[in-house]
Amino acid sequence: MELSLVELWGTMGLFAKGIVITLAIMSIWSLTIMVQKWWAIRKAQAETRRFAPEFSQFLEEDNLSEAINLAQSYKRSHVARVLGNSLEEVKPLITDGSVTVADINSAERAVEREMLMTIVDQKRGLGVLATVGSTAPFVGLLGTTMGIVNAFTGMATSGSGGLSAISAGIAEALITTAFGLLVAIPAVWAYNYFATKIDNLTAEMTYTSKEMIDYLIKGVSGEFGRSRFTREFSTGTGNNPISQ
Repeated sequence: MELSLVELWGTMGLFAKGIVITLAIMSIWSLTIMVQKWWAIRKAQAETRRFAPEFSQFLEEDNLSEAINLAQSYKRSHVARVLGNSLEEVKPLITDGSVTVADINSAERAVEREMLMTIVDQKRGLGVLATVGSTAPFVGLLGTTMGIVNAFTGMATSGSGGLSAISAGIAEALITTAFGLLVAIPAVWAYNYFATKIDNLTAEMTYTSKEMIDYLIKGVSGEFGRSRFTREFSTGTGNNPISQ
């Protein structure tokens, strides 16, 4: 006898249906986060590629106000957020034309604070993917275990020892494990994918923030503007690992 999924749903008990509904909620939740993270990272990469050359040009011209305003206009760029906010914080310290060791230390602390908050924002939602990926198979296994118990209980009650007496119950039990794996596998893939992406974005922020500190230390604006910062993020010519 062949059973369709609809028929299996109709024969499921309340506990098994609760397991399936729980897995469905976990799947929808994880898929929502996947789409949101993919879109956020895509927009961050695109805005960073447009932001970097313009920002470097303003630094070449020693135009800190325009550089800060430019960074604030690229709200989704991780690099713009770190450089713009940290530069705005230390601007009063460097506008007098003399950059001291204390000013450099203040700039480094400002960069570290902005990087910390940006990384926290980027990682938001990864915990859900990790939780779904690690627990969904066990949720499905719980349904399978209870389904098998119910199947053998039904066989004992009916007094029949044939496989046909428990086939529907076994099928009901195994479908929850299959559903649990179906929910968990994409969540694990997505978690590893986004974790790698965020590591690369963090490397970009670290590299560019170090170059801004070098710019302040050297006191030569053209040094920063002609650096690898511009070349890496320029569209079509960069070797940026994030854009690949």
